[in-house]
Amino acid sequence: MKRSSGVRLCATAAVSALSLALVTGCGDQEANDSGSGSGKDAAKPAAKALSAAELEKLIIAKGEVPGFKVGPVEGGIPDRSKVKSEDAKCDPVLQAFTGIAPGAPAADTSRMATQDKKAPTDDATSLDDMTDGKFEDAINKSMDLDVTVVTLASYDGDGAERALTSVTDAVKACSGGFSGEQDGQQGKFTKVTEEKSVGTGDASVAFTATNDAGKDGALPLHAEVVRHGNTLATYTTINIGAMMTKKSYTVSAPVVKAQAAKLK
Repeated sequence: MKRSSGVRLCATAAVSALSLALVTGCGDQEANDSGSGSGKDAAKPAAKALSAAELEKLIIAKGEVPGFKVGPVEGGIPDRSKVKSEDAKCDPVLQAFTGIAPGAPAADTSRMATQDKKAPTDDATSLDDMTDGKFEDAINKSMDLDVTVVTLASYDGDGAERALTSVTDAVKACSGGFSGEQDGQQGKFTKVTEEKSVGTGDASVAFTATNDAGKDGALPLHAEVVRHGNTLATYTTINIGAMMTKKSYTVSAPVVKAQAAKLK
């Protein structure tokens, strides 16, 4: 069974901190009211940034997200200096899709949450016994699970608000798409579309990146950034099986809910 380079690169992204998110695209729209990063907290004094050790206690851990396995990010989060778009104003969107916290956080940490699904069964005793169609269906089913990278970052002063604003501004400014690269790997996003946020916090923005990967069609990747005081939670979700079968998916709501509960 042959796969185009788009799907193969997407699969690589899922197991390496989504670091090849360049193979999927991005979309447009204006940020919703919660994404503005202003309002009820404007008059409150900014808190001091949390330390890396404090963030480690706040980020989701093993056994805390029902239906998901939580652990270290496979492959790690890519170096910020090696993830760049052709237009600097689009960097916050690209960074979000590679698990990099926006702006200039004082500290950050990340985890990966992988949906825990039972492997599909088949009457055939092995993959070698399957017809081409059954083989492809089995592969698609085995990859039909959400993989979400969560990055928590803390900021001094109004850094969290400014960082979130940079993301919402980038979603609007880069709605028509943009090109970028990570470690020399080039990619082109065809559009950036804002979505409804599943998170709760002081402010948030959710969006989809889309790339037309030839015969595999549009491949979507989903992200969301939520502000809780002076801490930002960035979520990036990819589902290879859903991509290959054109099934819709979103940022994993159980992961967002579990993380938000620890930040209250």
